[in-house]
Amino acid sequence: MEAARQYNVHEAKTHLSRILEQVATGEEVVISKAGQPVAKVVPLRPTVRRTGRGALKGRIHIHDDFDELPGDIAEAFGMR
Repeated sequence: MEAARQYNVHEAKTHLSRILEQVATGEEVVISKAGQPVAKVVPLRPTVRRTGRGALKGRIHIHDDFDELPGDIAEAFGMR
């Protein structure tokens, strides 16, 4: 894996737009102060866009026995 690019605070302030472009393409960037890393700029994960309540209606099915324990597990916990 390639090492993250590193910028000092002054460079980061001067080249913020360039840094954001790099991050948008998947790169990680480290910001340092006095030679010590203090922050990492990483790409955001894409968010899931829901169309509202009921968006998954008809796509999910929960079986009638969903909350029933298998016999061997129920016995192990003294539930039978």
